[in-house]
Amino acid sequence: MIDLFPDRLPWWIAGPALGVLIVVLFVVANQPLGASGAYVQTSGFLRRRDGVAMWRVWYFVGMFAGGFLVTQVLRSGRELRTGYDALRDAFPLGIVVPMVFAGAILLGYGAGLAGGCTSGHGLCGTAQRSRASVAVTATFMATAIATTAVLQIVTPL
Repeated sequence: MIDLFPDRLPWWIAGPALGVLIVVLFVVANQPLGASGAYVQTSGFLRRRDGVAMWRVWYFVGMFAGGFLVTQVLRSGRELRTGYDALRDAFPLGIVVPMVFAGAILLGYGAGLAGGCTSGHGLCGTAQRSRASVAVTATFMATAIATTAVLQIVTPL
């Protein structure tokens, strides 16, 4: 296969594209874009609940399908890419799987406790000038900065 995509999309393309997507979604559907909202809607769809926004279900499916397509099909090379190579280098697979599973549970619990996920609060909530979203996003960012600082001090380069 040919290598169609760079390792990272430049910020000056991704940022404005997300901004335009968020504005268009508010204009067209009057709804925010967020991964946890898509998860909740997909869960409701699988449980056959009424009032499910099908576009959010397709958004949720598209996150996985798009990630698989880019990492496994459109990239050159034949190795299976999981995104956890550094973790797999440090721990055996039997430890990595429960760690990732526990992390996903904690992430879901935190998103529920915070009333949404980082993308929902950071991109849409702050764009709507929600005080709660600004506070949550500031907390996410402060935690990320502190964690990065600790990891740089603790781990050898």
